[in-house]
Amino acid sequence: MENFVDFLSHLESAKVIEPSIDYSDYVALDLSVSNTELNNHKLETAADYEVFIQNHLDRNNAKIAFGGYLETRNLYKRSTVFKNENTEERNIHIGLDLWINKQASIHAALDGTIHSFQNNTALGDYGPTIILEHEINEFKFYTLYGHLSEDSLFDKKIGQKVTQGEQIANLGLPPINGDYAPHLHFQIILDIEGKTGDYPGVCSENKLSFYKNNCPNPNVLLKIK
Repeated sequence: MENFVDFLSHLESAKVIEPSIDYSDYVALDLSVSNTELNNHKLETAADYEVFIQNHLDRNNAKIAFGGYLETRNLYKRSTVFKNENTEERNIHIGLDLWINKQASIHAALDGTIHSFQNNTALGDYGPTIILEHEINEFKFYTLYGHLSEDSLFDKKIGQKVTQGEQIANLGLPPINGDYAPHLHFQIILDIEGKTGDYPGVCSENKLSFYKNNCPNPNVLLKIK
């Protein structure tokens, strides 16, 4: 695992959303349970979050808000995808979110092929999702792009080659994107565990150790300052 993280850290930085926007126009966003500012806002619907995030962008003169890796969040409580009577609660986010209130372009982080794609339609799920497979040096791994537009899946084929920086999708809008404020969920996965078109982006405390190792911090690759 350490070797893989070191490998990622030495790759050229990749942009996966609206590459014309410079990293200097990004601002960190904390949606964790420890951020007491969230208690001062009514955040129940996608529209509530859109307003909250746009205000955060405006206050910081920024265009994209980023963050969320290993954040414990309350925003999943509305969905049975993350907890029902037969499962333990999943509320720890294991990808990186990139928030922008428009249908931005989405780009491949690295050269690779389309591993799988699927519309995960449940409330609070990814919505349209693309997973790419990469094999660089001795490492085989995957990148997941969630909360896309529905038409992003129309022309895709398993095994289709993509090149780093190539546009592979557009960002989705609510409710198609799982009913969230517009954002890209970007995740790096070592072992896809036989899954197709989907992979957990949120985990429980009990399984954090596994997922932390299997899904390293995407910012090691993106290198957002």
